[in-house]
Amino acid sequence: MMVTKGQSIKGACETLGVSRSGYYGKKSAKKESSSALNRELIARLKKLRVKHPFWGYRRMTAWLNHREGYSVNRKRIHRLMRENGLLVLRKRCKALRTSQRPKPRATRPDQFWGIDMTKFMLPGFGWCYLIVVLDWYTKKIVGWKMSLRARTREWKEALDLALCEEFPWGARDRGLRLISDNGSQPTSVAFMRDTALLGIEQIFCSYDNPKGNAETERVIRTIKEELLWLNEFTSFEEAKDAIGDWISEDYNRLYIHSALGYQSPEEYRDQWEQRHAQEAVLAGC
Repeated sequence: MMVTKGQSIKGACETLGVSRSGYYGKKSAKKESSSALNRELIARLKKLRVKHPFWGYRRMTAWLNHREGYSVNRKRIHRLMRENGLLVLRKRCKALRTSQRPKPRATRPDQFWGIDMTKFMLPGFGWCYLIVVLDWYTKKIVGWKMSLRARTREWKEALDLALCEEFPWGARDRGLRLISDNGSQPTSVAFMRDTALLGIEQIFCSYDNPKGNAETERVIRTIKEELLWLNEFTSFEEAKDAIGDWISEDYNRLYIHSALGYQSPEEYRDQWEQRHAQEAVLAGC
């Protein structure tokens, strides 16, 4: 029941034939239900915060809505996180270099891939290197390689894994382009020779373009925030198994992207294939 401006609650209740005790009881029940939901949301937010300490309120809201079946808006999640000290404070740094060159924009899967590398310290072993191959359209990690060395050989193995997964019949004449920086591995004679033989066009980021391979660099940052910085691995095999499980299950299958309409890479790829199949059927009619 809505009470209009200038009208008393008593008069409104008499007009509608509702008792005042019933009106206040319903209002109290609604408030109690909202409080119970808030308590439930706070408990879930605290658990998610432990597992995903770098998630902000937008991604928290998306996860609760798209993965856990809630129907809540960002304002409520932002308020609950602020009141309970769960917000992530980010220091924003302005890039020292800028470039007017637009980066490529993928319009279909397996059109633009990015390849890049990061490293992390493993006690007792030293530096470990992780090479990642990312499909820019679906944000799916299509290939990766973890090694104690970062030679051209390891980069080629990461790319070979991606090609075997996505192009079992060969990538020649499929329009695949591979984006990388100007590091020694992707610019080596052996690497460039093999990509040319496979029919893959290489694109190198310019030195004054920090956004040239931004899609791949962003997923590497996600790997650090979601996995590498949160664990202390005791062996090479433990780290390798954890990375493999995270990529196949937590990331490719479940991780939600705002750029993908809060779908995971595999869900977005499946949706594209269904839409592409429907368009092919309609075109053949």
